[in-house]
Amino acid sequence: MSDVDVPESHPRYESLLTRHRIEDGVEKGITSQQGLIAQGRGEAFDYLLGERTIESADRAERVAAAHLLVADHSVISVNGNVAALVPGEIVELAEVTGADLEVNLFNRTEERIEAIAEHLREHGASEVKGMAADARIPGLDHERAKVDADGIGDADTVVVPLEDGDRAEALGEMGKTEIVIDLNPLSRSAQVAAVPIVDNVLRAVPNMTEHAQSLRDRSTGELQEMIDEFDPDETLAAAEEAIRTGEVA
Repeated sequence: MSDVDVPESHPRYESLLTRHRIEDGVEKGITSQQGLIAQGRGEAFDYLLGERTIESADRAERVAAAHLLVADHSVISVNGNVAALVPGEIVELAEVTGADLEVNLFNRTEERIEAIAEHLREHGASEVKGMAADARIPGLDHERAKVDADGIGDADTVVVPLEDGDRAEALGEMGKTEIVIDLNPLSRSAQVAAVPIVDNVLRAVPNMTEHAQSLRDRSTGELQEMIDEFDPDETLAAAEEAIRTGEVA
């Protein structure tokens, strides 16, 4: 099955396309088999959100773009599912905001790290971090603790799409500003994020890029004002309300 096998007129087009990309990622050695389970869980929440970007998520995506534009050193963390689903989009977001890309995996092997890095390069990335893994996130015992000292280790702002909750907490404890993309507003990752984005990564990443492009000429003061006015708790509450009632929030 390829992208062209799914007609855009199909009512489940986006969902089927996403499933195919994850399956293809597994075949290429980019995505782990556990990534299939994670994708299914996220898809369930997307159903509940009406498979749309709700207003609170769009506001969060705009604030996330502002964070990336004012950051001294921002890094976008890339796992197997992100690489399979939005490789070109994540590269474009990094280019527009000046962020670094770093591969970080729970089921880490050197082969998977290199496969993902090469996949990102094929989609336009000029540099991909995550190979050195010469630093660690304190308090974590698994492979996602391994980071590049001049990447996530040095970053003040980290975008962590489709994140593990314990690493999200650990990064926050290091004083880093976390932007989390997670379709479950009750997840630990979303709950600890400075900017929780409750949206499908397929929509969230391009939206962040579009917002960054529209905000690039704003002054640092204007961007910081947007950041200061943002309330993550209100954003999560609005997403929960949208899931319960079906109303856009």
